[in-house]
Amino acid sequence: MNEKVSKLINEQINKEFYSAYLYLEFANYYASVGLDGFENWYRIQAMEERDHAMLFFQYLHNNGEKVTLEAIDKPDCDLTNNMAPLKAGLKHEQYVTSLINNIYAAAFEDKDFRTMQLLDWFVKEQGEEEKNASDLITKMELFGSDSKGLYMLNSELSARVHSAPSLTL
Repeated sequence: MNEKVSKLINEQINKEFYSAYLYLEFANYYASVGLDGFENWYRIQAMEERDHAMLFFQYLHNNGEKVTLEAIDKPDCDLTNNMAPLKAGLKHEQYVTSLINNIYAAAFEDKDFRTMQLLDWFVKEQGEEEKNASDLITKMELFGSDSKGLYMLNSELSARVHSAPSLTL
């Protein structure tokens, strides 16, 4: 595997674990304001991000590459209202998309088709992640200022369950 591609994937492992940490911070905020459905949604989101990190981790190991784990930064976000985590989540997903695209570009440049095939799944996943984040913002804009609407949205989010990704490495 190209050294640059391996390095970028190693960095992505850390970024995915940071994403999990960030979403746990969002869950923590929502727990503190009594929105257990939103808390659940972000706890599940944190689990998904951890799964993504582990997919990259396993991929490097499967390809004989060394994994170097780094410290995970403390989330730096200002969670002052119910909309703040949602907007920060969308911004973060857009950032992660740019990271995935950078790895893909490096793999493409090196004609690393195996890595590109792995990344195809992540490209699709990031499209879903950005849409989910955007949809949550739209729903909060529509219903968040109405207590009954917020209650229904919170109830909807409490139904989310974790399912591990079905990606064969």
